[in-house]
Amino acid sequence: MSQTEQPSRHQWERFSLTDSQAGRVLADLRRGLGREAGDVPEMWTYYTTLDKEGRRTAALKAEHAALSLFGVHQQSQRTPMHRPGVGLGEAALNLYLLASANQDAIDGRMNMIATSTDSIELFGHLRGLVTLLREQAQPLDYTQLFRDLRYWDDAQRRPSIRRRWGGQYTDWHKRNASASTPARDNA
Repeated sequence: MSQTEQPSRHQWERFSLTDSQAGRVLADLRRGLGREAGDVPEMWTYYTTLDKEGRRTAALKAEHAALSLFGVHQQSQRTPMHRPGVGLGEAALNLYLLASANQDAIDGRMNMIATSTDSIELFGHLRGLVTLLREQAQPLDYTQLFRDLRYWDDAQRRPSIRRRWGGQYTDWHKRNASASTPARDNA
């Protein structure tokens, strides 16, 4: 590692709501939506995986997607939307368990995410889920999401990522605890 390399800490980990530039940072990150990794100059300073050769690596694509999604998720939120330990499936389950949740829609969205055959399709479905998470201020571990996205196009690793998301999303202990709570009403 040379002295000029950027620290490995990702933007979503060091983002501060009290930073006077927070709004500009999030706007810069959202500029990446629908654009190719590395093609948005406003995002260059936020990457940790951009190299001097300008290669569009799997890591850069994953980081670009995670940064862009974080920019959408954190917009207008008063609490941090990056929360270590809250995987994608768990975040979706937390959304599903809300009294106001449209559970069929969330099941459908998770099914589309889990059956995505490439990272481009996956990013599109994740954008829809992140929008739902933002509306209900449900956080997500963006570092883990970055790692998952990094390997989604690897046919050997995708099944284990999919199973982990499924295990988190169908955490029956958490679902059963919610079902026995009398205040829950989705009718």
